[in-house]
Amino acid sequence: MTRFVSALVAGLATLAVGAAGAQAAETLDTVKERGELSCGVTTGLAGFSIPDQSGAWSGLDADFCRAVAAAVLGDASKVRFVPLTAKERFTALQSGEIDVLSRVTTWTFTRDTSLGLNFVGTTFYDGQGFMVNKDLGVSSATELDGASICVGAGTTTELNLADYFRIQGMDYNPVVFAAISETAQGFESGRCDVLTSDQSQLYAIRSKLEDPSSAVVLPEVISKEPLGPVVRQGDDEWFNIVKWVLFAQLNAEELGVTSDNIEEMKGSDNPSIKRLVGTEGDMGEKLGLSADWAAQIIAQVGNYGEMFERNVGEDSPLEIARGLNALWTDGGIQYAPPIR
Repeated sequence: MTRFVSALVAGLATLAVGAAGAQAAETLDTVKERGELSCGVTTGLAGFSIPDQSGAWSGLDADFCRAVAAAVLGDASKVRFVPLTAKERFTALQSGEIDVLSRVTTWTFTRDTSLGLNFVGTTFYDGQGFMVNKDLGVSSATELDGASICVGAGTTTELNLADYFRIQGMDYNPVVFAAISETAQGFESGRCDVLTSDQSQLYAIRSKLEDPSSAVVLPEVISKEPLGPVVRQGDDEWFNIVKWVLFAQLNAEELGVTSDNIEEMKGSDNPSIKRLVGTEGDMGEKLGLSADWAAQIIAQVGNYGEMFERNVGEDSPLEIARGLNALWTDGGIQYAPPIR
């Protein structure tokens, strides 16, 4: 009887996994039938995903959502943005509420192996830091013993913070908030001495303070935070599509293909460019997309460098240098497999 029960349980588990996989494998068809991509983003973070007064979303993560829509639907505007807190984001993806999560999410071992999710790549290489009120006179994170620190709930930031203070032999008082906007408000209202988050978020939050010059980001970077989009496991077709959307944008920048010259580049004799823009080969067919899938991304959203600069780069209010996010040919670590 025990063997029978065990076999029955194992069989039911296999059926459940198979059913989940079958459901996951329908993502491309579901998006096409719906005529809209459902994309999870932050509740509002300047430079990455934030709505304006009319509800129009902008930012690096929001633009990546548009790039996926351009590739799949031929129209970058066909996106329904779903604002999610850090605690809500994975459940929303697992449940099928969203098709893609593009929300300053760090790629970690546990998230990659135990949540039923796949990270498709890194759209922004980041690291955790600290921002303090300039009036505190603090110039290093090693001077923060006993400080009250605002931190987001359900993030890798909490664990990194605990690890750093334990290693340094210091104490701190965590002040935890559910949403990024609440964390920023807590810092500005004086509920904490310090705000900790990814450095990109610190610069974004500082830019929105009533007096940005009142806060300073300390020099210490205490973690690796590769941020990138996420999809459900069990759907290799969709995983490949979203992954190659990012790779197409990186390859386009490396090849010098931009939103300004895309029409001209369609007549290029360069084999790499011809495969990218769809005038040679069957790359689109291999993904279940149109031949011009990548050309649609570039024309409507731009290559990776264009997307980076207008949202978080030195031409944006955040003024973040490319740094690690520069192409490998320019001293960074952004690198994509070739389209061939």
